[in-house]
Amino acid sequence: MKKIKNNFAALKKSVLFQGVSEEELVSLLKCLGCTFRSFVKGETIYSVGSYAREIGVVVDGSVHIVKDDDWGNNNIIAKMSDGEMFAEAVVCGGVGILPMSVVAAADSEVMFFDFQRLIQTCSSACIFHTMLIRNMIVAFARKNMLLAGKMEHITKRSTREKLLSYLSEQARVHKSNSFEISFDRQGLADYLSVERSALSAEMSKLKSDGVINYRKSHFELSQKQNLMNERSL
Repeated sequence: MKKIKNNFAALKKSVLFQGVSEEELVSLLKCLGCTFRSFVKGETIYSVGSYAREIGVVVDGSVHIVKDDDWGNNNIIAKMSDGEMFAEAVVCGGVGILPMSVVAAADSEVMFFDFQRLIQTCSSACIFHTMLIRNMIVAFARKNMLLAGKMEHITKRSTREKLLSYLSEQARVHKSNSFEISFDRQGLADYLSVERSALSAEMSKLKSDGVINYRKSHFELSQKQNLMNERSL
């Protein structure tokens, strides 16, 4: 009970629990048999090829969905932060076997629940199941949009085009030319499927050209880049 209360604000960020009050959430999480686990940065939550029986929801921290290729390159498919789910596709689809790994990108707290308890009517005739299934569909749609956005970035021909595609999207998301991204340099390189050295070199060129400015994870796009984006729409 205490742990659920403490994590209420974070859980309310999840699409899954939209429309659920704090009092209702306590009963709902008990109905779903939710458990909480802590992971340190770099710890594997689910490994590729393992069988996932439960869906995870990030309560605090963040996790990377990663896929290593045969040459040892680490590719970040997505980054999940507070309130976001992972492993839902393989669990809901009945596949079970994970084609990717899930790794803690920072010290994190994760809530797990059994999907079967969500779709089956419970003995208490819980009224929330229909609401959660609807919210789950919304979450799937948003995840598909996220992955479609990544595909748009990584299918660009050059490192420069990939980087500008990603940064332009972040400016639209933040509704500002000045914003923070959620990746460090290596993480951004892995997400865009480019070499870190090539990424750093391209960032330096773009800065010299006056297209972007940056410091660590903070970026600012110039008016020149804004005009380019408007013409591409």
